[in-house]
Amino acid sequence: MGNLFGMEQGLIWLSFILLTGYHAHLIYRVKHKPLTTTIGLNIQVRRAWVETIMEDRLDILAVQTLRNWSMAASFLATTAILICLGTLNAAFVSSSSGGLRVISELSHEGNGLLQLKLLLLIIVFFFAFFNFSLAIRSYNRTGFMINIPLARAPLMTPDFVARVLGRGMNHYSLGMRGYYLSVPLVLWLFGPYWLAAGTVVLLFVMYNIDYSLD
Repeated sequence: MGNLFGMEQGLIWLSFILLTGYHAHLIYRVKHKPLTTTIGLNIQVRRAWVETIMEDRLDILAVQTLRNWSMAASFLATTAILICLGTLNAAFVSSSSGGLRVISELSHEGNGLLQLKLLLLIIVFFFAFFNFSLAIRSYNRTGFMINIPLARAPLMTPDFVARVLGRGMNHYSLGMRGYYLSVPLVLWLFGPYWLAAGTVVLLFVMYNIDYSLD
C-alpha cells in the first residue's frame, strides 16, 4: 500500500515537472531560436502583416481580421468564466450535499484533496479568462492604431503597432495554454494515473502545435 501511494505521488510530481520543463524549454527556444517554433514564426508573420496593411492602406481587411480575433477571444473568455463559475459551484456547493461523492470514490481521495484539484482548475480558467480579456483590449487598440496614417502620428510606426498586436496575440496564446493545461487537471480528478496519461498526450499534442512548421 505504501509503495502504491509513493508511486502515485511520484506520477503527480513527474507530470508537473514535465509540463514545467516543456514550457521552460519552449520559452528558451522562442527567445534564442524563434524561427524553429510556431510562436517565433508567427511573430515574424504578424510584423509583415502589419507592415503590409499600413503601407498598402488595407483598412477594411485589418478591421475584419481584428474583429474575427476579438470575437474568438470573447467567446473563449466567456466560456472560461462560465467554467469557473461551474467549478466554484461544484467545489463549494456540491461538496456539502455529497454531489462530489462519485468522483471522490473513483479517485480514492478525500474531499479536501478533491477541492484542491478543483481550486487549481478554477485558477487555470481564471488565468485563461484574464488573458483573453487582455487580448481583446490589445486588438481594440491595434484597430485604432493600424488605420492612422504615419504622417498624422509619427509614433505609430508599423514596428510599434506590431508590438501592440503581438502583446494581444501573446495573451491569446496564454489563454489557449490555460485551456490545454486544464485537460490533465480534469483527468487528475479521477486519479494520478489519469493525470500522467493526460500529461503525456498533452505534451505530444503541444509539441506538434509549438514546433511543427508545416
